Amino acid sequence: MIRNSGNRFGKLALIAALGASLAACGNTPDIASRNLSNGASASIVAVAQPGPVVRSTAPLPVTVSAINVSVPRNLTVSEANLYYPIADIVWRGDMIGDRHVQVQHIFETAFRAGTSDLSGPTGVILDAEVVRFHSLSEKARYSVGGVHNMVFKLTVRRATTGEQLGPTRLVKADLPALGGTAAIEADRKGQTQKVRVTDFLAQAIRKELARFVSA
Repeated sequence: MIRNSGNRFGKLALIAALGASLAACGNTPDIASRNLSNGASASIVAVAQPGPVVRSTAPLPVTVSAINVSVPRNLTVSEANLYYPIADIVWRGDMIGDRHVQVQHIFETAFRAGTSDLSGPTGVILDAEVVRFHSLSEKARYSVGGVHNMVFKLTVRRATTGEQLGPTRLVKADLPALGGTAAIEADRKGQTQKVRVTDFLAQAIRKELARFVSA
């Protein structure tokens, strides 16, 4: 009886440790110094809540005329079904394929959704470079959940001249990732990983543009 109880408590401790490890997967304190080019300054933004894009009552004074998203090929990819695969890109919300291209499409779709209604007097071009896109493996998603950890560099340029408007920003967007029964129920309601991540990034770009304009 004592031996079985110990095993049971040991398993509970292991699950708790895994949960804590996954909850920390969005913490990447070295990214700013490791990935920003010389002379660039970083501004970290974390959008706290997922959901539909929130339209501000005070429209931003810009119109986004072009969106350029790059996902460098030197970003590593993992398809390992571990609790926490070690790679720059971990994504299972699409069928197996070119993960770099899939991540690029997610950012492009999200940024269009987040900026499509902007009609301010200043035309701008958004240049985004993905630094990290770490979602969940199957093992993590159907057990403890975790964090969708997304990091990208954002440069805003004047559409007419190409002039850079302000320093390049490093943007960090962390979305709590559902696990277990909650993930299954969300899928049934159409709130798949891809839908939630896309909606979240749409909010992130809109919020970052608001910060940029007010700076």
